[in-house]
Amino acid sequence: MGELNKEAVEKYLENNPQVAKEYFDKKLRAEVLGAAFTDSKLDIKEAASMKEITQIYESSFIFEMIKELQNLTSVEKTVHKVLQRIAALVRADKCSLFMCRSRNNHFSDFVDKQTGYTTKSMLASPIMNGKEPMAVIMAINKKDAPEFSKADEELFIKYLNFVNIILLQNYTAYLYNVESRRSQVLLWSASKVFEELTDIERQFHKALYTVRIYLNCERYSVGLLDMTKEKEFYDEWPVKLGDAEPYKGPKTPDGRVVVFYKLIDYILHGTEEIKVIPAPTPDHWCLVSGLPTYVAENGFICNMMNAPADDYFTFQKEAFDETGWKVKNVLSLPIVNKKEEIVGVATFYNRKDGKPFDEYDEQITEALTQFLGWSVLNTDTYDKMNKLENRKDIAQEMLMYQSKCTNNELQSILNTKEKFKKEPEDCDAKELVKLLKSNLPDPKDVELLEFHFSDFPVSEFDLIKCGIQCFFVLNVVDKFKVPAEVLTRWMYTVRKGYRDITYHNWRHGFNVGQTMFTLLMTGRIKKYYSDLEAFAMVAAAFCHDIDHRGTNNLYQMKSASPLAKLHGSSILERHHLEYSKTLLADESLNIFQNLQKRQFETVIHLFEVAIIATDLALYFKKRTMFQKIVDATEKMEKEEDQINHISNNPTRKEIVMAMMMTGCDLSAITKPWEVQSKVALMVANEFWEQGDLERTVLEQQPIPMMDRNKAEELPKLQVGFIDFVCTFVYKEFARFHKEITPMFDGLQNNRVHWKALADVHEEKVKAIEEEKKKQEEAAKKGY
Repeated sequence: MGELNKEAVEKYLENNPQVAKEYFDKKLRAEVLGAAFTDSKLDIKEAASMKEITQIYESSFIFEMIKELQNLTSVEKTVHKVLQRIAALVRADKCSLFMCRSRNNHFSDFVDKQTGYTTKSMLASPIMNGKEPMAVIMAINKKDAPEFSKADEELFIKYLNFVNIILLQNYTAYLYNVESRRSQVLLWSASKVFEELTDIERQFHKALYTVRIYLNCERYSVGLLDMTKEKEFYDEWPVKLGDAEPYKGPKTPDGRVVVFYKLIDYILHGTEEIKVIPAPTPDHWCLVSGLPTYVAENGFICNMMNAPADDYFTFQKEAFDETGWKVKNVLSLPIVNKKEEIVGVATFYNRKDGKPFDEYDEQITEALTQFLGWSVLNTDTYDKMNKLENRKDIAQEMLMYQSKCTNNELQSILNTKEKFKKEPEDCDAKELVKLLKSNLPDPKDVELLEFHFSDFPVSEFDLIKCGIQCFFVLNVVDKFKVPAEVLTRWMYTVRKGYRDITYHNWRHGFNVGQTMFTLLMTGRIKKYYSDLEAFAMVAAAFCHDIDHRGTNNLYQMKSASPLAKLHGSSILERHHLEYSKTLLADESLNIFQNLQKRQFETVIHLFEVAIIATDLALYFKKRTMFQKIVDATEKMEKEEDQINHISNNPTRKEIVMAMMMTGCDLSAITKPWEVQSKVALMVANEFWEQGDLERTVLEQQPIPMMDRNKAEELPKLQVGFIDFVCTFVYKEFARFHKEITPMFDGLQNNRVHWKALADVHEEKVKAIEEEKKKQEEAAKKGY
């Protein structure tokens, strides 16, 4: 028998196509394309040549691959089929697929070393996605030749198109899954991050637990780092004395000792479970490998494909628990905040599909950890707010201690020790009220119900008693069960709350309260208001300027004071209101403590309206509304109609009350001349003190009213103030209630005095100017 070679076989098959047909039927079940579409066999009875049969076989195989692509359930199974066919066609011992990763895009002999296989010949080609390699297909070790031929290479390249389509389709689907997971991770973590602002542990826990199904891993843990940067001074003494070695262990990039103060372990394989480990020891399984510490120290992202085999980190090789779970692949990332400080380390274990974590897993987890790091700003802000709140509470406690009425001060008015040999809390409530009333001045003796009342003959201590007497005259102490001790403490504390400044001091505060009391009683405005409303209005009037600093709202804004930063408008008025509320928050000072909740809310609302209404910037907004109310009541003949018109409309009542507060605040301008002239100088001095601050501190020129260099213009300024602001208030009140006419008369009388002084000053100014002109003319003639 002659030598059998390739040319002889090909010639034989060309001349005997039926033999080739039977061979392919037995081995590969060749089909023609038309029959393949109907899934029916078609025997080839008269085939022309081996080439035609090969083409039919290839067509069958191609169509089979197309059907696989239509329902691509497993990329590994489909690629395996293709590689089998390629291996058969090119007569290769093996055909392998190596998926390409960005950090491992070179051939590795790792598989050879693991299996003991020897690679002799290789036919390899990349699978490309644009310019990026996705994988490498290798046909290894030609079976019947030392190397692959040119024809093998052409055939190999031809069938790689199918692999390319399969992998590209799989890659696209994978990228879609990645982006979907990334979006879900960020969306859900964001929703949970902003739900929980109290502390970083709860914030991280909620976010990480919610996104667990999108992380595609069997287990993950989060180690939270201690954020303490400096040791206490006493902890450094042993090192400085040489009794202890300086710390040489791992530190974060910003110099903190790496200490994990808490671990949160999320178990997703089998039964889901969450374990929280406070103060974990270094030998805990999450930390014993050294990887979290390394990440915290260097800030690197570490992705390990075969963690137990690593030489640098010591991962536990045996099972961790009875479930048999082992560490295979690990991805560890730092959690970094906006200050670029590492606040924790997140470590993910074992991808669910058994593959190593890839670059897209890194991107998803990195996006998550970055977001969590940035969200720490929320908890930091919350923590700062808590500290500020605590500081505020401490400052408030210190303030109350200094400003609150002491027991000795209480005894100076409510002398229970002298009368009953008891403390106030040990006395009968009715006895206390009776004792308190007996220690108060008679309203007639101090002219408490008169519009011309003057505080100058009365001491500041006795003004406290006069203030308490107002509430007894209003008959609200018994009606609303105000404890005598509480009323006394509150009144005394309000007095102590006023600063010792030139004008806006306790005397001014009392005068405003006394005027409100007089308007209600002597001015007969009380008929529009309930007893509770009158109670609140007088109390608010006493408090209206508490803790005034002697400078106005404009100065607060110019100097950028903390009050100006806290309150956007009516700066000082809102501060007085908050101070008043602070006093009422103390049970021992709350004169409204026995009211029902709705009644107390009404009181607080009236405090707000009354105190904010003292801002003169709001005066011009309310004067027209008040005038309409006066016009309406003036036309009503019956008093009952007037009362119903106002008392049945809460808004009208508030407008009248607001204008009453303005009238009370400016009431010094209506006092007898001997009182008004002294008060005007006190007001002017306080303005000049502010002008001095504007000139020295703010380096600004004060307006004439605040400029002490223009003190001689005071009478002129007073006349302007009376005409522009005050006349409307008291003229309308006199028209509203004739009982209030004395205030308007006092205003007019004072205007006459101020106008006379202004005229004298104007004549002096004219005389000086004329003398100056004469001197200038004489100088010109002499020249």
